This record gives sequence, structure tokens and C-alpha cells, in this order.
Amino acid sequence: MATVPAVEFTDLAHSSPRLETALDRRLSSLLNDDRDVPFLYLMMQCAAVAACGLLLFLISDPLIWLFAPVYWAVWAFGVLDRFILMLHCTSHRILFNKDNRWMNQLIPWVLGPFFGETPETYFAHHMGMHHPENNLADDLSSTMKYRRDSFRGWLVYYFEFLVLTVPRLASYHWNKKNPRMMRRLLVGELGFYAFAAALAFVNWRATLIVFVIPVIAVRTLMMAGNWGQHAFIDASDPADAFKNSITCINSRYNRRAFNDGYHIFHHVKARAHWTELPFEFRDNIAMYAEKDAVVFAGIDFFMVWAYLMLGRWPALARSFVRLPGAPERSDDEVIAMLKARVLPILS
Repeated sequence: MATVPAVEFTDLAHSSPRLETALDRRLSSLLNDDRDVPFLYLMMQCAAVAACGLLLFLISDPLIWLFAPVYWAVWAFGVLDRFILMLHCTSHRILFNKDNRWMNQLIPWVLGPFFGETPETYFAHHMGMHHPENNLADDLSSTMKYRRDSFRGWLVYYFEFLVLTVPRLASYHWNKKNPRMMRRLLVGELGFYAFAAALAFVNWRATLIVFVIPVIAVRTLMMAGNWGQHAFIDASDPADAFKNSITCINSRYNRRAFNDGYHIFHHVKARAHWTELPFEFRDNIAMYAEKDAVVFAGIDFFMVWAYLMLGRWPALARSFVRLPGAPERSDDEVIAMLKARVLPILS
């Protein structure tokens, strides 16, 4: 059984970045919060990967298909997860200070297209719609109406998102009388496709490799991740973040992706800094227990999604954290509770 005594709660050790060099301190002067200096080093890494992507435009067929797997491997396993969560964190908290505010466009507009993120679409969806709607019925990425241990259900969810979310999101912002957000969405999304179409005349193979396939891959990953984040919903109170979201602790993913596993509190206080999240969980375990929150240890949202799709209930039960003060359950009782929480909820 997983537990959370301090000795086993390992995320704390990776959540306090320090300014150790003169360069760290110089870079921190550009930022609103010097705890975000790691983002600047990550931006440099991402720029190097993007430069490699641009080099592919100089390579002709068939040689380019030999380089593509190498590029994708570096892109996917080197920086992709960290870039997506950097985009996430800097969407919630503005990265560069007022003297350098133009640099806030670098992540969504310059680097984003290389990492499967069309400019402004993530912001318009995540900040403009997902958080205000909180996975409830008006959330265009809500998981509630689906059976969340069904691969068929996930495929419907995924293809609806892939095909319909942009027009639905534009309509959402129009109906919410938020034309500025709708304009940002359409300019970023349509601008990206116009840019990709123009590049296709230069080298369509490189355009496919560097820009088009990454969009499809990243949107697939994001829908699997969101499914895992909001898979276990207590139908008695689906608006409560402690009952419609999960938290994953002590995972490699948290160490790489800026504590993204702490999704419950992220929905409680979306502007909480990523370094604060493990400490908040440690200090408020009793509240998580009182709410009977779903917490896993040693796995991440994508593993939760995979276990659900494969019916790996015993693996989920082994990773389930028995919070001190929460209802005591055997593995079989944990599985029964989790199965009850993946049933469709029709509003």
C-alpha cells in the first residue's frame, strides 16, 4: 500500500531551484519571479531543437526521412514534455517582467509551433475555457459524459476534440462575449496553418516532419493527459476539484514537468507557483483525506490513462495512496471505488 510519510515524499527535494551562478542571477533580472530561471535554460534548449528542425528544410528526399526519426527522438524525449508544461506555467503566470514584456511572445509564437502548439490556441482553450468551466458540462474538454475506462469512449472524445474543438471554442468565446479571446484563437490557429502551407512550397516533407505531425501528436497526448487528470469524478459533487481531478506524486514526470502531477490544487488555485505545489500537498494532506481525493504515487497522468485503457485496475490500486484519515480500503475496495468514479455523468 502506498503511503505519504515525509521520508517517502520525494517531490519536495526537486522543488526549490536556487540561483547558483552569476548567469542565473543575470537571467533572473528579466523575470517576474526568479524561481522561473529554469524556464530560460529550457527555452535555450528548445531553441536548439527548433534550429535542428529548420535545418531539415535544407535536406532533400529521401535523405530527410533518415534524419526525421532522430529529430523526433530528440524532440519527444529531450524537451517536449518540459516545453508543454513551461507553456502551461507561463500561461498562468506571466514570465518576463514589464521591462521585457515583448519576450512573453517567444514561447507561444516562436517556439510553440515547433512543439505542436499553434500560437494562442492553448491559452484560449486552457485559460479562457477549461479553468473557468472546471471539467463541467460547458467545458469543451470535459470528460464527464464518457465512460472513462473505455477506449472507444476515449476515441470519440479524442476525434471530437481534434476536428471540432477550434470552431466550438471560437463559438464559446463569441457566446461568452469575449471577442478578444476568439480573435487570439483564430489569428493563432489560422495563422499557423497559413504559415505551414507557405512552408510546404519550400519543402513539404520538412513541413510535415517539423510542424504538422507534431500538432497531431501533441493534441493526442494532451487529450490522453486530460482524460487521466479528470478520469475519477465523484458524481455527488463534480464541481469540487478534490472530487473531479487527481494528484500524482513521487513520479519522474513531476521532476521533469514542473510538478504538473498536482492537478487537484492546480484547479483550486490555478496561479499557485509550480515550486509550491508539493509543499501545499504535504501541509494539507488532512484536507485531501477528508475530501477522499484520488492520489496516486509513482505514476503520471499518461500511465493512469494507459492503465484505464488496458483495464489494469490492480496496478491502479497498487499506486493508490492511502491518505491518513481517509476511508480505509483494501485493494478490492479501492478498485470498486475507482470503477464507480469512471461512470458517465450526464448533466
